Amino acid sequence: MSGKALRIGMIGYGGIGRSVVDALEHSVDLNATISAILARSPVCNAPSPVVSGIAELLATRPDIIVECAGHDAVIAYGETVLLAGIPMMIVSIGALADPDLLVRLREAARNGNARLILAAGAMAGIEALAAAKIGGLDRVCYTGRKPPRAWQGTQAGAAVDLENIDEPTTIYEGNAREAALLYPKNSNVAATVALAGLGFDKTEVRLVADPGVTSNIHELSFEGADGSFQVSINGKPSLVNPKTSALTAHSIARLLGGLAQPIVI
Repeated sequence: MSGKALRIGMIGYGGIGRSVVDALEHSVDLNATISAILARSPVCNAPSPVVSGIAELLATRPDIIVECAGHDAVIAYGETVLLAGIPMMIVSIGALADPDLLVRLREAARNGNARLILAAGAMAGIEALAAAKIGGLDRVCYTGRKPPRAWQGTQAGAAVDLENIDEPTTIYEGNAREAALLYPKNSNVAATVALAGLGFDKTEVRLVADPGVTSNIHELSFEGADGSFQVSINGKPSLVNPKTSALTAHSIARLLGGLAQPIVI
């Protein structure tokens, strides 16, 4: 793909989608063009044609499709894209906490001779975690710590007065599968950690609303045959969507750049 512009089809043009397009436009390492954007709502000032259906998006002949529209989009379009033989990169990795969906997408990728690419997003250390899995993992723990406003509009609001808490408050503690399903807009990192390591049911997760922080803090620890590892990320929240980190869009742009370059890191 290094000899021609990489044609990217986008699903979703909300906060993350716009940030991804902006990151692509400012990436000096990527020769790319947006073939079209699939959006359910009207889009103003879109950089490329906007379509309303997956068939229209596929008709623009993208080299890869990037999902930035939430769990429902992965469910609705994932199999169709992969069976069409087009690689698909997804941001809403928490959707894969549904074991039936994960099986269907894996089979669709096999049958379509395509790949489902999971963007690591805001979390560093995923490559090390996946490598340690080969040696053997004993325990994987993830803690997501965000300002209270990042948890507004989620189930946390029913159990905690997010407007008035004055100390770090654990809003969820359990496994990655339940966390991803209960907090679909906040737990994509937990799902990524689970898929790279011990799986959804064996990955320990704690989610915290912390009035003392202004950034999204991700803490990953894992131990096994290769040793013990701790990774802590203090990432700025996205300006357009505080539930996600600013690094997420840049992670996607980097992955896309790797597809179009002769040397990949």
